[in-house]
Amino acid sequence: MSTKSEDEQDIERGGRPGATAAFPYDRMTVERFRKTFPRARWSDDLKAWFVPGKTAERRIDRWLEQETAASDAYADLKGRDAYAFDPIISKYLILHDDRLEVRTPYSRTVVDKMRKVPFASWDPDRRIWAVPYRSYEALRGHWDHIETAARRNEPEERKRRQAERRGTEKERASRLRAGERRRRRYPLAPDDPPPLGRPVMTPTYGIVIFTGIGGELVEPEILRSFYADIPADEQYVWGRWRTATLEELVRTWPSRPGTAQETAGAVWWQPTIDQLRAARKAARSLERRRHRASQPLFHHLEA
Repeated sequence: MSTKSEDEQDIERGGRPGATAAFPYDRMTVERFRKTFPRARWSDDLKAWFVPGKTAERRIDRWLEQETAASDAYADLKGRDAYAFDPIISKYLILHDDRLEVRTPYSRTVVDKMRKVPFASWDPDRRIWAVPYRSYEALRGHWDHIETAARRNEPEERKRRQAERRGTEKERASRLRAGERRRRRYPLAPDDPPPLGRPVMTPTYGIVIFTGIGGELVEPEILRSFYADIPADEQYVWGRWRTATLEELVRTWPSRPGTAQETAGAVWWQPTIDQLRAARKAARSLERRRHRASQPLFHHLEA
């Protein structure tokens, strides 16, 4: 649904003041529109309804808002009926009169699935997802994945898996990878150094900022063990890096479209717009978590 401004209509209708309304055809909607605007006339040229009058745009906007609210209420009613017919019974789903709430342990899978549910919104203070009833069918379609991921990330379940991994080769490899990352070093080709102080993309650690390049050679065994994405047929030196801040990521220009294919086998490259968007989203989440953690305890209790 949309309108055009009075100035535009003055031009299109030869100086006659008014505005147009365009919306998907539905007989009942048209009847309600004609009842509210008896002077409205259909324009084949504009493919819209023309309503004369200097206040037409404001009156049309108000009518569209009412129609949208009524449509949402009807969709919520259908969602309630869908829930009554095929309810989700789960400790992770909380029912309210006007909405559904999803509260689970943190899981990347849960976040990804909830973002696919229309109109679902995250409440950072209460740490829940609020979902209107009109989105119940979409939520139902993703629920098996959401509940499975939530159960897998329960504290007791995570502790159990950690106990099972303790002392295994997999745990040892994980500790070694974490230790290597904490060194904040990265193999770089001496003849192709990255720009210092600017965010660049790497195949192993994502977007980072290199702060310096030394002369120490990278041992082939370390390269094979921790940097499998980098070709092992060249000699590399160590570069020092740090993570990029949100402000630095926002200021970074993405690479031109079509250049991402040229980065196959590269050690670093200018990030694409999709890579920058993902990094910016992660940086915003990190800043919010740090801000909440820095608030005094009484602030959280009052919230």
